Amino acid sequence: MGLGLDILRGILGMLVIVGVCYAFSKNRAAIDWRLVLTGIVLQVVLALLILQVPLLNALFDWMAKGFQQIIAFTDEGSKFLFGYLIKDVTINDKLSLGSIVAFKVLPTIVFFSALTAMLYYLGILQKIIFAFAWLMRRTMRLSGAESLAMAANIFIGQTEAPLVIKPYLPNMTRSEVFSLMTGGMATIAGSVFGIYVTFLGGADPVQNQFFAKHLLIASIVSAPAAIVAAKMIIPETQRKTVDEELLIKVDAGNNLLDAISIGTTDGLRLAINVGAMLLVFTALVYMLNFFLIQGPGEWFNLNDAVKASTNGRFEGFSFTYLISLVFAPVAWLLGTPNEDLLVMGQLLGKKR
Repeated sequence: MGLGLDILRGILGMLVIVGVCYAFSKNRAAIDWRLVLTGIVLQVVLALLILQVPLLNALFDWMAKGFQQIIAFTDEGSKFLFGYLIKDVTINDKLSLGSIVAFKVLPTIVFFSALTAMLYYLGILQKIIFAFAWLMRRTMRLSGAESLAMAANIFIGQTEAPLVIKPYLPNMTRSEVFSLMTGGMATIAGSVFGIYVTFLGGADPVQNQFFAKHLLIASIVSAPAAIVAAKMIIPETQRKTVDEELLIKVDAGNNLLDAISIGTTDGLRLAINVGAMLLVFTALVYMLNFFLIQGPGEWFNLNDAVKASTNGRFEGFSFTYLISLVFAPVAWLLGTPNEDLLVMGQLLGKKR
């Protein structure tokens, strides 16, 4: 009974998302419903194949072990550079959270970026991207450049993915560019993949592998979903003549060391930006929490009521509490267990 209700809730969630995209569509009459249906079916089929076929499941377990090992390699580099500063850092020690971000998470971005650049230079990543691009082009009738960009987003993120199709960008339509941007938002860049794994799995290698596998699956399955949403909001209306071939054109550097250097520099730039954004937005959230708790929360005696209703999960009538209420219905539609609705609503609200 519980499984049946979960399936019904999943179907309802997809219908609501499709309905929202339809409501915000720039041209409802131009929506390609065949593409929409194909994208939804492809998403379900990919999930079933990955989770139910033993060979594919084993493949993703192997890939997750690889990601977990990469994080371990990064830790060794961080220990060499920072020494005793990260010797006693543990994920369960709340006082060390800032140290975890500075000395474990941000270095992971740099190493992933350098590793990605190295794989590009060696031609390995192009073959993986080509396979996913071919699948999406054949099933969803996308242009070559659009397929490549979406496939690249799965592995290298929205900053680097446009470089794969740089020669095609001037001739891409508005719908294709929007699809490129949506894909970047919906998937997980390789350079920040380690952030989520480290935060969720902590210092436990087993948990790191578990979350790496599920995040990788989520990123892959999200690609066709992003295409569906993008093509509904801004449907393709321009008849165009573009290069439909799946040719990956990117400057990976003059040699292997050059590629690693470029990737390291790009990763460092991204890590600094991530750190700065975390600093600013964390401070802004705490500022809003302070004003709401000390203002309306105190004036109308709302703080104690919020604490009691959430078993102390929220310190009062705060900004994080409000956004958790707003996004809790969305979390429910996504299949979140009832006991975690407020927490997931808070995470969705902060992300937005």
